[in-house]
Amino acid sequence: MTELATVDEADRAAVMVMLLEEDQAADILARLEPEELRLLGEKMCAISEIGPQAIAESIAGFVERTEKLGIVVEDRVGQVRQLMTRAVGEVKADNLMQRILPEGTQESALEIARWLTPQALVPLVKGEHPQAIAVLLVQLEPEVAAEVLHSLPPSVQPQVVHRIATMGPVSAEAITMLEELIARKIGEAQSAGTLTLGGPRDVADIMNNAGKAMEKHVMPEIAKLDKALAKEIENEMFKFEHLFTLDPQSMGALLRDVDNDTLIDALKGITEQERDCFFRAMSSRAADGVKDEIAARGRVKLADVVAAQKQIVQAARRLAAEGTIAFGAGGDDEYV
Repeated sequence: MTELATVDEADRAAVMVMLLEEDQAADILARLEPEELRLLGEKMCAISEIGPQAIAESIAGFVERTEKLGIVVEDRVGQVRQLMTRAVGEVKADNLMQRILPEGTQESALEIARWLTPQALVPLVKGEHPQAIAVLLVQLEPEVAAEVLHSLPPSVQPQVVHRIATMGPVSAEAITMLEELIARKIGEAQSAGTLTLGGPRDVADIMNNAGKAMEKHVMPEIAKLDKALAKEIENEMFKFEHLFTLDPQSMGALLRDVDNDTLIDALKGITEQERDCFFRAMSSRAADGVKDEIAARGRVKLADVVAAQKQIVQAARRLAAEGTIAFGAGGDDEYV
């Protein structure tokens, strides 16, 4: 074990790099000179199991050196904004940076709305135009948006969902109008350009959190407005990965409705760990047989895997609609 007495500065640097995530370490290594890179690589390869004292000494040495060197300010705001964007996406990063470095003394009404509870948001949107409600909902967390959607009149819900799915670019002026609607004040526009908001995936996230009763009410109305769009939303709502949450009884019912070749092709496209939920619904003998067939099947075209998974998903949707299987998502589901 590498201990305190055996490490020099290069050893400590090697330990610090090995403590970092791969992306972080690679970014640091890319900035080194060839000789520095060679030396550090040698140290990293030579280090055996690293003891706690060596780790503590490396960190202490790093702290001591940084106290002397400090950190040079070079577009610090830009660096923070870039990190925030990678972490939470462009829209939320812009909002966070406006909160961290407000340009004026007045906070955006839309910024405040994003931190409100659903109970506080409901009075702000009731009676407003579906387009304005849609712009607000896509900027909320899906769970919060689902609760707000629940509060709307049944006749308005499909209109809001349809506008979310077809929204596309939203001008800065529209964002400003939304802020005026919420707080009755003129606020700062979110950006100088446009934001691409909404889409079938955003609708799917909201609908998956809204419960089965909401889905049964809204989706047929969306299909009347745009059948292709409704199909696209359904595809986003129900994916093969959702089958992993089925209990063994529901999974068993599904497997009885799927032919063996389709199952083998579908399972070829997922990891062994993800296959466990399927095997748990089988007898040990049947599970061993399927595992052997998967191993013997060899390489399978990705298109065949996707087609098989879609076929199983279609069977699952049909069985769920019949009440044969249950996914247990949403508080108002009709399954018991």
